Amino acid sequence: MESVYSGALEFELRARGHLVEREFWTDVFYKGHPIARQRLDMIVNRVVVLEIKATERLPDFARRQLLNYLTATKLDLGLILHFGPEAKVHRLINTKHSP
Repeated sequence: MESVYSGALEFELRARGHLVEREFWTDVFYKGHPIARQRLDMIVNRVVVLEIKATERLPDFARRQLLNYLTATKLDLGLILHFGPEAKVHRLINTKHSP
């Protein structure tokens, strides 16, 4: 279950001195007006968005979902941690906000 992986990851990151914001809520804006809220799995050091998936196959929407989270938070770097048959990391950089 994703919540188990999230809990263990939060524990390990905090033990290593990282700032972890788990189940972080952010507003989504349209033309400067808040229209919705999204819940992100985790933000680490206020720099990296982590999206955790524990599925047999990584869903097709996972990268698009992470890009939406990066856009909403105005952060540049996101990681999908996929705990499937083999653990894999997928990195995504939001070029819309990069200098």
